[in-house]
Amino acid sequence: MKKWLKWLLIVIGSLLIIFLAVSAWYWPTLRILSGTESISGKTGIVPAPVETALPPIKAGQSDWPSWYGPDGERHSLIRGIRRDWTNGLTKLWEVDYLCQGSESASWSAPVILGNRLVVSGRNESEDMVFCLNSANGDLFWVNAYPAHTRSNHGAGPRATPWIDGEFVYTFGRNGDLVCWRFYDGEKIWHRNVTDEGGEEPTWGHASSPLVLGNMVVVQGGGSCRTISFDKNNGEVIWKSGNGLAGYAPLKAMTLGAETLLLAFHGRGLAALQAADGSELWQIPWETSYDVNATTPLVIDDRVFITSGYKTGSLMLAVKRDHPRVLWRSDNLASVHSDPFYIDGFLYGYSGDSFQNKGSFKCLDVRDGREKWSTDEMGWGTCIWVDGYLLTCDIKGNIFLMKPDPEKFILISDFSSALGDIRGPVWTSPVAANGRLYLRFKQKLICYNLTDQPGE
Repeated sequence: MKKWLKWLLIVIGSLLIIFLAVSAWYWPTLRILSGTESISGKTGIVPAPVETALPPIKAGQSDWPSWYGPDGERHSLIRGIRRDWTNGLTKLWEVDYLCQGSESASWSAPVILGNRLVVSGRNESEDMVFCLNSANGDLFWVNAYPAHTRSNHGAGPRATPWIDGEFVYTFGRNGDLVCWRFYDGEKIWHRNVTDEGGEEPTWGHASSPLVLGNMVVVQGGGSCRTISFDKNNGEVIWKSGNGLAGYAPLKAMTLGAETLLLAFHGRGLAALQAADGSELWQIPWETSYDVNATTPLVIDDRVFITSGYKTGSLMLAVKRDHPRVLWRSDNLASVHSDPFYIDGFLYGYSGDSFQNKGSFKCLDVRDGREKWSTDEMGWGTCIWVDGYLLTCDIKGNIFLMKPDPEKFILISDFSSALGDIRGPVWTSPVAANGRLYLRFKQKLICYNLTDQPGE
């Protein structure tokens, strides 16, 4: 072979290797950033609702009525969970019809009260809401409303509903806040934040509703960066702030006899008076793509926030009229996975969700110093249950770990708990009344999490 041809082949081969390496990183990353999250796999037909004589509300001992869980801190009240997952967990039921149409991907988590589960979905032209039997997956009712939304990362809802007594509240990516009757799905009232001056953020409204007293509060963006509605009739109570909406839910904080609302909006953190929405203080917190998506973590009179894209974390000491920075750290930077405070330490995912890259870390709450970090669990989301942290990574694998400040302790894991899927799993797991619920787009799977039947 001629020398020049040999060198030409070497150059071409080297360029091909570089192209393949760049493509392996670029195309998955581009898919995530551009938001092409089409529905793949089997999609079932929405069944006819079953006839039921079950009572409208039959509360269980460990329900999960909102994004915040039963105690406001994403702690499940289940006790006696099964800790050996060597042979997996027993699947109780599965449905695959929550998203109808190729661009209908939805990410909101289910909420559970007793024998009923509510979860949001989407068809090609409407936002949908489903009410299922939480024990066997039977469909009790389904309702919908027209919603013309963008399709980046799917056109369906991101926000998790809130069950409040006889009613349930949903919030769509296009800004539709709707109150439904919990028993039969009748629509009670329907408002859109755009009508009040709101603006949809890049990846859609995702602020899970907060019900507080007679109010339901969300981030609206625009001239109603935070907006409160009367939960009974949908009338506006107050609007607060101007600017970009964040993707995080509002968080209530009690200082003395006063209740504050923490709004982790697109460009920072604001503290508002819950009664009238007046702004008490604000700190800037800017990130790439204006993504502030984790729920502010309240620890007595301190507030912890974290954002991804190498932004990091911040711990504040909060007084009514002003915050004081205690420390800032790059050790934990979470895109949208909420961290947990347990016995003086912070636990949570850090890093980007691209291709399941990232670490799970433990930090000292006093100064943000890293105690340990592990990559034994893929990047994902997390809840607390029965003294353990239960995580689901973006490939649908689940893990059970024991919080310990000295070392990472993996108790058990269950691979492919969501079956054969394509694309990242961004919906957080939910644990209620002895069961574990995992959602991926059109699919919702229920597992028995204890050695006893669910409540």
